Amino acid sequence: MTKLVGINHVALEVGDLDAALAFYGRLFDFELRGRASQMAFIDMGDQFLALAEGGSRRPDDKRHFGLVVDDLTGLRERAEAANALILDGPGFEICDPWGNRIEMVEYRHIQFSKTKLILRVLDVASEKTEKASEQLRQKGMDP
Repeated sequence: MTKLVGINHVALEVGDLDAALAFYGRLFDFELRGRASQMAFIDMGDQFLALAEGGSRRPDDKRHFGLVVDDLTGLRERAEAANALILDGPGFEICDPWGNRIEMVEYRHIQFSKTKLILRVLDVASEKTEKASEQLRQKGMDP
């Protein structure tokens, strides 16, 4: 049986590629991995976010994905300053101008680990909360 190992990338439909890069640039410090005629690729450590211009997908209240960040408080302040739609719910979620719903989580709270090399390159602290550390230990992945 094939095992799921991780996510290589997530692709989002956006109405205007330049506007999407500007919007996400107000929220995140990122490197542009590359750009094609109707696509742009934003580095996220050893993964990437693909922005694809066009499409006709309508917003959905339940469909979303989660991004891991190093500073949730600073991100919320930048999202408010960028007039991003901040959604009510158990966590911090935003909706971009094209209806893509994104949940934000701090690295220290999640139960996956990046390699020391990736953390060093991204300048992200490696400590985990006790809850996240315990979840990793239960899976035999001591942090």
